[in-house]
Amino acid sequence: MFKKYLTLYLVIAMFVIGIAPKADAGIAPSEIIAISQADRAADLGKIQKVLEMKMVRERLEKLGFAQDEIQNKLSSLSDQQMHNLALQIDKIKVGGDGGLGIVIALLVIAILVVLLIQLTGHKVVVTK
Repeated sequence: MFKKYLTLYLVIAMFVIGIAPKADAGIAPSEIIAISQADRAADLGKIQKVLEMKMVRERLEKLGFAQDEIQNKLSSLSDQQMHNLALQIDKIKVGGDGGLGIVIALLVIAILVVLLIQLTGHKVVVTK
């Protein structure tokens, strides 16, 4: 009797843990601190590196932006706008997680199924 309740509790606990959303935490930048010229140069370098990527450059050309227009826009940005753009570039997830979450979920489900089969006393026989 105890094994049944323990098994049910573990199954429910694993389900709840599996569906809980992932939370990311980080340090929030202060709006009061002024951005120095060195930070502006670093941010500009980061943005330039992204703009030099072939995929980004081709996408901007398809949208109708010329290189001169992009450079003019970048030079007209304030220090804070430049810093915010660089921070947003850092947040971009290029390839996602590669499906790792799905693989882990499938493994957990398979382990739970095997565990339930073992606890109920059933046997699975595979024959050719």
